[in-house]
Amino acid sequence: MRADDVDALLVIFSDPQVMVSFDGVLFDRSQMERWVQRNLNHQKQFGYGLFSVMDRTNGWLIGDCGLEHMEIDGTRETELGYDFRSDYWNQGLATEAALAVRDFAFQRLKLPHLISLIRQSNIPSCRVAAKIGMRQSAEVIRYGKLYWVYKIDA
Repeated sequence: MRADDVDALLVIFSDPQVMVSFDGVLFDRSQMERWVQRNLNHQKQFGYGLFSVMDRTNGWLIGDCGLEHMEIDGTRETELGYDFRSDYWNQGLATEAALAVRDFAFQRLKLPHLISLIRQSNIPSCRVAAKIGMRQSAEVIRYGKLYWVYKIDA
């Protein structure tokens, strides 16, 4: 991901269909800039973060998928996350990207396990997690919202 991906990512994060899983709160440009900068800081600190996902046929940025370190209930975790443009849903692209990131995490980074935090209303994301071998392992409350924790060991 690069700083100049803000406008393309804003297409995703200002889409009501995408953001329904985030209580329908749409990003504005300044929120998107902060979100991208947070990821760039993560990349600088750890050497990886969320990757921009590009459509090979036209070069458009159509999503993000990658890894983010976070603390869950006092434990350091690495989350595999993904967000895609709604006009690219149901084509297997989130699963393809998540598989590539999972394999990168285990084979190159030698991480012991990954989690995905998924809001309970986001059934399509649960299906992607299951397709890459993750299983629901817990529930957590984060920022006052209930999430399923999906997990996979290396």
